[in-house]
Amino acid sequence: MKELLRSTDPTILAFASALLQGEDIDCFQMDVNMSILEGGIGIFPRRMMVREDDYDRAVRVMTDNEIPLK
Repeated sequence: MKELLRSTDPTILAFASALLQGEDIDCFQMDVNMSILEGGIGIFPRRMMVREDDYDRAVRVMTDNEIPLK
């Protein structure tokens, strides 16, 4: 797995996840539990991970939709 993006904004992560799923790219959000523990005030960013084989394609999808990476 390789980190695609990092954000404290759950709407960006949800949008990115939907775009990746639409392109049949598996993704996984890390640090979700940590952000729940901090009470949702946005201190700890969540990381969106993709397979290394899908990374270049995932970057193109994010760039085409103007989603900032890392």
